[in-house]
Amino acid sequence: MLRLVIAEDAVLLRAGLAELLTRGGHEVTAAVGDATALAAAVDADRPDVVITDVRMPPGFHDEGLRAALDLRARHPGLPVLVLSQYVATPYATRLIGEAGVQPAGLGYLLKDRVGDVGDFLDALRRVAAGQTVIDPEVVRVLLRQQAENRPLSRLTPREREVLGLMAEGLNNQAIGGRLSITEASVVKHCGNIFMKLDLDPAEGNRRVLAVLAHLRGA
Repeated sequence: MLRLVIAEDAVLLRAGLAELLTRGGHEVTAAVGDATALAAAVDADRPDVVITDVRMPPGFHDEGLRAALDLRARHPGLPVLVLSQYVATPYATRLIGEAGVQPAGLGYLLKDRVGDVGDFLDALRRVAAGQTVIDPEVVRVLLRQQAENRPLSRLTPREREVLGLMAEGLNNQAIGGRLSITEASVVKHCGNIFMKLDLDPAEGNRRVLAVLAHLRGA
């Protein structure tokens, strides 16, 4: 069971998230509608995970994201799962930048992902466990934006597919299952990717962070 704080200004979505998570066996310690209330709720009783929208009152810009990053500065290692209505790459790259500084437990998902309960709960579990989880659509957009980047242009179409799934946090076995290829083939593709992009071939979350660092152009 996880103890959670939810920050979402849309009342119906906030209530729906709380109900979904409670039915999933978790405890929602607070469900708030603005960044100020989010900070107060976390400071008063630090939860296991914070789930927050990017845009919240009063300005509806990046208040939720800024509050989440401020909270992680005050509570190092606090897992945060950020939700966004759209693929807002400036927000995604800011979060990815934070992952490079303080890698434990960060996620960026589109709100549509909440509709797939299994995927959402799996992402929540992975963030709580200290992993980095980036929505696949965000990964695809970042890949497109880096399409003119010379190292990325060296990759074959299949290697680009593998890179995208790797950036989502999937291991070699899961990538093979998604693409219907053998794990040995995935290992070969990963080796080619690391060689062509000069990435650290470390396993686990460090591998994801290496890929994301490349995608953001760091």
